[in-house]
Amino acid sequence: MKKILSLIMICFLLLLSACSGSNQASGDDKSSKVLKIGAVFPMSGGLALLGEESYRGVELAIEQRNKNGGVAGGKKVELVKGDAPDADAAQSEANRLINKENIKTIVGSYSSGIAQAASEVTERNGVLFWEYGAVADSITDRGYKYVLRTNPPASYLSKKHIEFIKNYLAGKLGKSLGDLKVAIAHEDSSYGTTIADEAVKLAKKEGINIVTVQPYSASSNDLSSVVLNLKKAQPDVLIEVSYLNDGILLQRQSQELGLKVPVIVGSGGGHDMADYIEGVGDSGNGIFDVAFPQYQINHEFTPGMEDFVKLYKAKYGEEPRSGHSLVHFMGTNVLLDLIDKVGEIDPDKLRAAAMKYKVDPGKTVTGWGVKFDSKTGQNTLSEPYVHQWVNGKLLAVWPEKVAVQEPQLNPNK
Repeated sequence: MKKILSLIMICFLLLLSACSGSNQASGDDKSSKVLKIGAVFPMSGGLALLGEESYRGVELAIEQRNKNGGVAGGKKVELVKGDAPDADAAQSEANRLINKENIKTIVGSYSSGIAQAASEVTERNGVLFWEYGAVADSITDRGYKYVLRTNPPASYLSKKHIEFIKNYLAGKLGKSLGDLKVAIAHEDSSYGTTIADEAVKLAKKEGINIVTVQPYSASSNDLSSVVLNLKKAQPDVLIEVSYLNDGILLQRQSQELGLKVPVIVGSGGGHDMADYIEGVGDSGNGIFDVAFPQYQINHEFTPGMEDFVKLYKAKYGEEPRSGHSLVHFMGTNVLLDLIDKVGEIDPDKLRAAAMKYKVDPGKTVTGWGVKFDSKTGQNTLSEPYVHQWVNGKLLAVWPEKVAVQEPQLNPNK
């Protein structure tokens, strides 16, 4: 009798095991309901302020999508974060996410150096890398199969600088392009160098005179030599490409050393942060900024902007600090749309779907359209806009489709 009972118990346990295995195979376990996405951002170190701001946009997009039912028939998306304060850490964190967390797509990263390093790892491993904020053209110009970028590259920013000078500033300053004197001061990483080099090329084509180009290290604590060289060149327009701390230092020392330039035009980075105008005070009033879309902008061209600001304030208890969170929110929503369509995180399927994904300009929260170039993975319908600091607010002023106010020139600056 004991033997019979033992056999019955063994058969019962085997049956339970088989049923359990059947449930797991059919995808009823918890893991099948969660899709993981990796995130590589500088959350510590000198780039942490904008790194965190950028990450917040990704976080908000995923939280909102999960709250509204998830993707691919109710699956939730989980964000697995990696802190990458520099290029070495970016490679290390990308490797960890891929090999230990089994991540198949990684988003990032705001910084060009970090994006370059992380995407080299993802490309070798056949993992999709989505860039939402870094601008170096080389990120998408390397011909990598598994890199996609939603934001405009540096060359698009340079193009907007020259278009603004050619089509607006020259006339307002009463000068021909050939008589206009333009100077460039830029931090010397891939971010600043790419924008500066491309601006020089485009200016030459237009017959615009670049009177001096002043590179410097973003970690410098003294930019007086840069300021004195700019003062000697006497430009009508100064293009600045800076991160936050060096941008503030450059403006402060320009005031101390008596540099007066009729028009200063920043290039995103530090110039579009609230911390910038707090750091430079009244001397920042009137400075232009070619940058990602900010919040004082034509909301008819950027639908969903007000909702994003409400989401941001509800979660973080403050106003957005920069448009970097906004563009990362937009880019993440593109990825989530594609995951919803494909039904899984498969790099090849997602890339193929991305090539067919189309959105017209004026239909996203940034105002950008979406159309990926099949060779580079670059979104060709993204673009920067011209903003201006006016009474402590960064207003979109050019082109007209995004403007909430006309550009205001201050020749006494």
